[in-house]
Amino acid sequence: MTASLTRRSLLSLAGVTGIGLAVAACSSGGDGTGTGGSTGRAASGSGSATPTAKPVAKALTPAKVPLAGGVTITVAGSGLAAVKGVTVGGIAARDVAATATKVTFTAPHQAMYTPESADVALFTTAIEPSPSANQSSDGNGSAANDGQTGATQDSATATPTPTTAPVPDASTAVATTSLAYAALTDVDRQLEYAMAHWKDYNLAEYGTMNPIGGDCANYVSQTLIARGWQQRSDWYNRAAGAEHSATWTYCPTMDPWLSANAAEFGLTRRSLDERDKVKVGDIVFYDWNDNDSPDHTTIVSEVFTEPDGTIRIKSASHNQDGPYRDLDEMITVQHPGGTAWFHTFDA
Repeated sequence: MTASLTRRSLLSLAGVTGIGLAVAACSSGGDGTGTGGSTGRAASGSGSATPTAKPVAKALTPAKVPLAGGVTITVAGSGLAAVKGVTVGGIAARDVAATATKVTFTAPHQAMYTPESADVALFTTAIEPSPSANQSSDGNGSAANDGQTGATQDSATATPTPTTAPVPDASTAVATTSLAYAALTDVDRQLEYAMAHWKDYNLAEYGTMNPIGGDCANYVSQTLIARGWQQRSDWYNRAAGAEHSATWTYCPTMDPWLSANAAEFGLTRRSLDERDKVKVGDIVFYDWNDNDSPDHTTIVSEVFTEPDGTIRIKSASHNQDGPYRDLDEMITVQHPGGTAWFHTFDA
């Protein structure tokens, strides 16, 4: 009995001693000084913040979006709460919101309305969207031919100063995934055509009207065909432009023709101060000298709302050739005193 009690006592003492030694080792931080008490608390799960989980993007829905964007995208994953900015194909997205398990945002339009895959990059800093910068080309001899004889359009005013703010490179993102842009709607197909031919004229099919006054209406009409319209007896371009109606190629005839057929086409004529009703794919007419006769027409390629609520209208055109010409610059800088109006699609 004595021997048994002695063995149990020794085992008990050994256990207590072992615990004491283990605590002493942790508290010392491994240097025997006894100054590492906070490390011991961290190891026991108290007194220290839990390391932040690395953001991971696991799934994106929907995986395919219209070229015109505008749909809500959800990225599911983990560690996403810190995400504040998103770019898609290098363009900043709007309406970014994040939780630990998902990020939502509104998809921007594809930069040049081209069907392709785009990187989706998530950042921990907010990224302010900015309007698309215009480009210019006079490869088809239309640089100074926009419907106003003698109009001055030198390089200082013809190309808007780029306003696109720099965005961080996707390689610096905390997480990435991708989506596919596709031509899913009539508007997508219209803008896909507009961007494909703003400088590369479709001469084989529609020719050019620059030699007889300007190609702007011819170009806008082509984009409407891409949208789904059909040529008809009172609106046509045949034999690469050798045969064409004035309603197809001449602004002062095209504008009232659209108004006369507005109910059939699903159009509404709107004034310049109704730009809040304007959408991508709508038609703009310009009157450079405010004499109630249009001189120029374009197709809306971007509607951008500034932080102060100002709505900017960008459009694609021939004469001048450009994908994102700024409406206000056109009627104030290039043609001071000019005005404009719209034919907007009701649906």
